[in-house]
Amino acid sequence: MKDAALTESLPREKKSVKLKSFNAKVALKALLPIVAFFIVWELFGRLNQNFAWFNPVFLPPPTLVVADGYALAQTGMLTSSIISSTLRIIVGFSIGVMAAIAMGVVMVRFKFVETWIAPIINLVGPIPALALLPLFIIWFGIGEFPKVLLIAWSTFIPVLVYTLDGLKSVNSTLVRSALSLGASQKQIFTRVIIPAAIPSILVGVEVSLGLSFSALVVSEMMGAESGLGYIIVDARNYFKISNMFVAIVLIGLEYSLFAYLLRKFKNRILFWRKGGAHAAIEK
Repeated sequence: MKDAALTESLPREKKSVKLKSFNAKVALKALLPIVAFFIVWELFGRLNQNFAWFNPVFLPPPTLVVADGYALAQTGMLTSSIISSTLRIIVGFSIGVMAAIAMGVVMVRFKFVETWIAPIINLVGPIPALALLPLFIIWFGIGEFPKVLLIAWSTFIPVLVYTLDGLKSVNSTLVRSALSLGASQKQIFTRVIIPAAIPSILVGVEVSLGLSFSALVVSEMMGAESGLGYIIVDARNYFKISNMFVAIVLIGLEYSLFAYLLRKFKNRILFWRKGGAHAAIEK
């Protein structure tokens, strides 16, 4: 019996080792282009300092950016700006996602709501965040509320579009199967339609993440006293190009972190969903 149990456990152990090695390879492939990018940037920046193809101040090498970022962190400005930007993006993004999903459910559930709301969304949806920010500042002042509201609005539109698409494109076979089993309309909506729409909703959440970061930077570049966008404006005013690159790189890194966490959450929620060549071919 012990030998049988041991032989059964061996394939699982081999599989776990393969998964760990596969995850390591995926992580290496994801990091390699980023490392190569910074190496090329460093080499080009150093060569430009020696040969002066253009003003070296305009494109400092990454090592100089890191040194200036460390000096900026010593003043406390960098830390407070990262915290402020992170809190704004978390609150605004969460509000936008929850409001969009709730609105999408209501619009699909009640047709008269969609009849009245959809044309308005189509009218104001394409307006960029930069055009709305001055109005938000005039209406709500220069505090945190207009910044969070702008991020929430930039998140709201794409999530709403993908939510509506997901709720309306549920496979009719699932609905008929539920009806044949005696499910009520409420049960069909809550246990069939909404779960089937989750993949599409999560795609909308991923798409809106980049737009929410754009809205964050725009809102912090006008009427803010802290934040990564504020550092960019402050660096522009005092011609501190290295500080500008510090904020730009941190925005990219923070977005990459949020996108990674969102993908991990999506994979955990949609663990049952497999497709593509990797799932079709077993190695």
